[in-house]
Amino acid sequence: MTSSKRFAFIISDFYGGGAQKVLLNTAEGLRLRGNDVKVFTLRERVEHHIPPDLNVVNLGVINKLTKAFSNVFIEKLQALFIKKELDKYCPDVVISCSCDKITRHLTGYNIYFWVHSNSLDSSLDKKKVKKEISKIRKHYLGRKVIAVSSGIKDALVLRAGLEENDVSVIYNPFNQSLIREKAKESLYDLSFEEYFIFIGTFERRKRHDRLLSAYHNSGVKTPLVILGKGKPEEEKSIKNLIKKLGLDDRVKLIGYHENPYPFIKKAKSLILTSDQEGLPTVLIEALFLHTPVISVDCPSGPREILKGNLKKFLVPLNDESALSEAIREMDDSPLEINVDNYRDFSEDAVLPKFEEL
Repeated sequence: MTSSKRFAFIISDFYGGGAQKVLLNTAEGLRLRGNDVKVFTLRERVEHHIPPDLNVVNLGVINKLTKAFSNVFIEKLQALFIKKELDKYCPDVVISCSCDKITRHLTGYNIYFWVHSNSLDSSLDKKKVKKEISKIRKHYLGRKVIAVSSGIKDALVLRAGLEENDVSVIYNPFNQSLIREKAKESLYDLSFEEYFIFIGTFERRKRHDRLLSAYHNSGVKTPLVILGKGKPEEEKSIKNLIKKLGLDDRVKLIGYHENPYPFIKKAKSLILTSDQEGLPTVLIEALFLHTPVISVDCPSGPREILKGNLKKFLVPLNDESALSEAIREMDDSPLEINVDNYRDFSEDAVLPKFEEL
């Protein structure tokens, strides 16, 4: 390990989302390795479990007033308040996550902007993509960026025009021991022993329709469990499709669970059907629990995870028949997972790269 450093993480809040969980894992992992770590949130919204010894400070710079009058002037005032706190702390490294509209105004620090999603490959709307490229350049051009997958880096460099040397790829680190410990917790009776599992927010990008259609066409009898939450209209749409496909007796929606690991561990396989991801956390977590995975080859991340013997269960994004076939094959003969399938995402492999920033 390099000599210890002082890290400052900045994030809007800890409400929902994989990026929030990844930040907590990373900050706590760096702290446990002897680094001085402080996390600044911009508003008090907490859904995730925060490690008890992790130093988290809410700055409260996002509130009803700043949201009502949101503009560049307000953003600069918010950044100025953040800067005063950073000046007191004197960090060696500052990492901004999911609040870059504000933190882009910060200067004078060794600051990195942590990008967890590939927004450029998620839309066919040329106007929307052009607008997104403009935003990316406004936030990140000439700044240092951490991309959580090579796919994201390619999009930022080749499509948005960022300098290749300004973008580093660092995978999300995972605490394997913690994941396995949490997986030991009991879960309520699902009334069946074998099942496939899908975990994702109820939103269009996750493509529950693709999941349900491919599952239906696969003809497998192994039930499907869906974890997640979202807007009521999205949940209603999913329930209507389940009913339309005649899957009421085989598909079970069990809502949001803060600890999904016991469900993942006992699953026959985890399925991902998104149109777009950054580095899909849930695939890696499943592999740590030796649960095999099936995924569409969406931009970006899955092809960086499903390598070697896992590659046969990486199917083309819009090939629903291939997805159905993968579900059938996994149902007949579940894949065995070994340490080589997830070694690159362990804390020991990833955290030193943050210490080198």
